[in-house]
Amino acid sequence: MGSEGSSLTESKHYILVHGASHGAWCWYKIKPLLESSGHKVTILDLAASGTNLKEIEDVDTLYQYSQPLLEVLESLPPDEKVVLVGHSLGGLNIALAMERFAAKVQVGVFVTAVVPDVEHKPSYVLEKYSEGMPAAAWLDTEFGKCGNKTCVMFGRNFISKMLYQLTPTQDVELAMSLLRPGSLFIEDLSEQKNYFSQVGYGSVPRAFIVCNEDLGVPLEFQRWMISNAGISDVMEINGADHMVMLSKPQELCDCLLKIVMKYP
Repeated sequence: MGSEGSSLTESKHYILVHGASHGAWCWYKIKPLLESSGHKVTILDLAASGTNLKEIEDVDTLYQYSQPLLEVLESLPPDEKVVLVGHSLGGLNIALAMERFAAKVQVGVFVTAVVPDVEHKPSYVLEKYSEGMPAAAWLDTEFGKCGNKTCVMFGRNFISKMLYQLTPTQDVELAMSLLRPGSLFIEDLSEQKNYFSQVGYGSVPRAFIVCNEDLGVPLEFQRWMISNAGISDVMEINGADHMVMLSKPQELCDCLLKIVMKYP
């Protein structure tokens, strides 16, 4: 603050996108940290998430699920560029936004998030994840059919042991009161072709933040996604579980601030 270019060149617009079954609420520690550093922050609820009024039964595709994010990007002035940050399944949402609005995205940051590539069908990474995730690891998570897709509702044991194991107990309770049924939309994605292209999504700079104590998206799978997608800008947070925005908020904020400095 106070330097001539701080408000013009250093102030960024971050759009933070949550993962499956979560909502804008999970960024409550990160939003004020970024704002106190002089940045604009937008958090939003994807369809059938958080306070969004849709129900998961009425959301059949990743595109429909991503609609609130796409509407925000559509509304931006033509010359404004944003920093898209996707957590967990939110990586697919920001990838879709990067595909549709490549010129409006300064950098896409994947926080222990699903990173698609431009060569395989869009369900490829999720299918690889499912193959490597033993059924027992899901603990008390419930799966069921709703419409044309599989819905998922995370259980307390899964939340506390696989996603939030290093997160304060208060945040586990917050999650249990706010989580909603979600979906990975694998059925929809497996039917799509050429969803992510080199000229769209592939043309936008990408960075990945590794969380080395993540049990929900294991470290070796995070590294596989990075290699598969060809991402070279990688940062790592030690002692971070899957919910790094709650367990290591300052460290995550620091990473987000450092990454954007590389993309003026």
